[in-house]
Parts: sequence; C-alpha cells; structure tokens
Amino acid sequence: MSEPQTNNASGGDRTEGGAATGLFQSLTRAFATIVALAQTRLELLTTELQEEVQRVAGVAIWALVALMAAMIGLLLGGLTVIFVYWETHRVLAAALVTATFFTFAIVAVLLLIKKINSRPRFLDATLSELARDRDALANRTSNS
Repeated sequence: MSEPQTNNASGGDRTEGGAATGLFQSLTRAFATIVALAQTRLELLTTELQEEVQRVAGVAIWALVALMAAMIGLLLGGLTVIFVYWETHRVLAAALVTATFFTFAIVAVLLLIKKINSRPRFLDATLSELARDRDALANRTSNS
C-alpha cells in the first residue's frame, strides 16, 4: 500500500498547519460569540429604550388629560362655591377656594416627586446583563 501524500513542502509534519488552523477557528468562534453577545445586548438595549419611551409618553398623555380635567373641575367647583356664598361671605369663599387649589397643587407636586423617585433605574436590565457578562468573563479568565 502506498502512504498518504501530504501537501506540506517538508514532506509529512502536519501539526504546525493544524495548530494554526485550530487557532484560527478558535479565534473565529470567539469573535462570533462576542458578536452574538453584543447583538443580544443591543437588542435588549433597544427594547428597553422603546419601553421607556412608550412609558414616558403614556404617562405624559394621561398626566395632561388628568391635569386638564382636574383644572376644569376645580375651577367650576370653586366658582360654584363662590356663587353660593356671593351675598354673604364672598371674600371668605374665594379665599377658601384659593387655599383648596393650592393644597391640591402641593399634594400633586409631592405625589409627582414620589413617582419620579420610585421609578426603576434607567436601562436596569441591560446594565445588569452587562455586569453578569463581565463577571462571567472575569471568572473564566481567573480559572484559566
């Protein structure tokens, strides 16, 4: 039987070429893994950004609707109170209606501040995933 021929110029040792090919394949796989991780993280980032924009837009629209309805209701209610007491205590009625409006405004501002401070951290899921990736890579390199 004849021996298999090699394409090497040296006539037989294939380990150097095989090691180079294996290293290239390992680097290619590592790069593909990094690209896949980056793509996943970017998709998560864009999803979070879309959710945040939709949440803010929804909150802004409903806040505007609520504000307009409350302003009209309070104005008409205040005018009703002033008209009822027009003949007897018009100044006192106007002062109480004004004080009530300011009280509602203060409560609304305090609730708004609480709402703003209680929202989740911006891009929390993306930042958490990136931290887990960093820790996993640090553990992998320290174990090697």
